[in-house]
Parts: sequence; C-alpha cells; structure tokens
Amino acid sequence: MPKGRITVIEDRCKSCGLCVAACPKSVLRISDRINDKGYRPAEQFAEGCIACRMCALTCPDVAIEVFRIDEDAR
Repeated sequence: MPKGRITVIEDRCKSCGLCVAACPKSVLRISDRINDKGYRPAEQFAEGCIACRMCALTCPDVAIEVFRIDEDAR
C-alpha cells in the first residue's frame, strides 16, 4: 500500500474541515494552533496516509500538498 504525508499551507487554511471529512484513513484533524488569520489549520496527526489526494482535491483554498513516500528509496 502506498504511503504518504501532507503539508498544510497554514496561512491559506480556514478550518473548514472538508479535508478531515474526505480522508479515508482518518489521519487528519483541525489543530489547536491558530494561524495568522485566526483559524485553526488542519494537520496530519497520525501515520497511515496513503497519498490518495482526497484532502487536497476537496480543499477550497488549495492549502494542502500531498507527497508520496517512495519506500524503495530508503
């Protein structure tokens, strides 16, 4: 199974939660931190991301980057 991770561009995130709802592996949540605009950005809090990109595709603010981890390169 592919593995991945996400990066949230925190200044773009408005805490809508669409990415959290879209994640099939439930590895995203809204964080306790507050960004410069007063929102709590999403974050990956657990292992298990499969780099499906559902979070990035549903993000209306284009605030999520998804990276596939190539385990053969390790």
